[in-house]
Amino acid sequence: MRRFIRTHGTESALFGVILIISIFLSFSTDNFFSFGNGFDLLNISSVNIIFAVGLLVVLIAGGIDISFAVGASVVQYVSVLALGTLGGGGWVSGLMIAGALGIALGMLNAFLIERFRIISIVVTIATFNIYFGLLMFFTKGVSIYDLPEWLTTRVVLFEHQLTDGSWIEITLPVLVMLVCVVATWAFITHTTVGRQLYAFGDNPEGARRFGINVHAMQFIAFGWLGLMSGIGGLMQAHYAQEVVPNALYGRELDVLAAVVLGGARLGGGKGSVLGCVLGVLLISITQNGLNLMGVSPFAFKMIIGAIILIAITLSNAPLERMMRREGRGK
Repeated sequence: MRRFIRTHGTESALFGVILIISIFLSFSTDNFFSFGNGFDLLNISSVNIIFAVGLLVVLIAGGIDISFAVGASVVQYVSVLALGTLGGGGWVSGLMIAGALGIALGMLNAFLIERFRIISIVVTIATFNIYFGLLMFFTKGVSIYDLPEWLTTRVVLFEHQLTDGSWIEITLPVLVMLVCVVATWAFITHTTVGRQLYAFGDNPEGARRFGINVHAMQFIAFGWLGLMSGIGGLMQAHYAQEVVPNALYGRELDVLAAVVLGGARLGGGKGSVLGCVLGVLLISITQNGLNLMGVSPFAFKMIIGAIILIAITLSNAPLERMMRREGRGK
């Protein structure tokens, strides 16, 4: 246990903070410390965790992407339209289409970064606005409610009726989230490419001299985030049972705050899947607790902004240094 705490200090601290906040909320609210609320938190957090493990890979590689949530919205809409032309499709074709579209959008970001030698945060600010503008222009903000039957049929993996008559359940997004978490963990910790991503994010010039294809690292990292965004977008449509063009707008900052809370370094070379998951859970628990206490939702936005500001301030690679670092890595 002591060895784990020494080697996983951030994760241990996050777990401790989550425990303290949970105990406080259990006394401050009536419904927080209940099975129903706990299971709802898990179901609701699934999509954000899928996004977060994708963003983690980009941060490890030394980049930042704030366009992934809007990209997921684009994937949602286009995937449903494409599935309609295919007669409805199924889970296999749906995940393949969503994953492929997500990868394409991620690769586009990587291409712009490499081709025009622009830092990733600037590129993704641009694509964030381009994706969202095009989506709202062509859809006119109209939602899609007529989804394929397989996408709207709720898949319940576990359910149990409590003594008060209410039900608790685990739904399909939780299973997909677990698969994405395990896949990302295996990718960044047990593959040569994963270790190269850490090396590239920590020292791009050293990685180049060591023979690592630094250009490929960008495409792999942003492609992985694109894949997770596509899958997460489809899971959001399944959970909400509708496709709303602006439903995921603004989600990127919540996820970014969660990932940096989990120990990912703005500047690259550091981060873990466990810390990433705990960061998302901490953000979700904080938001849930504030809602149960009747606190204004704007207070939560202030907390998210403060987390990002503190992360940049305390980062070992401030924004100016990150710009220089990305420039040397090209």
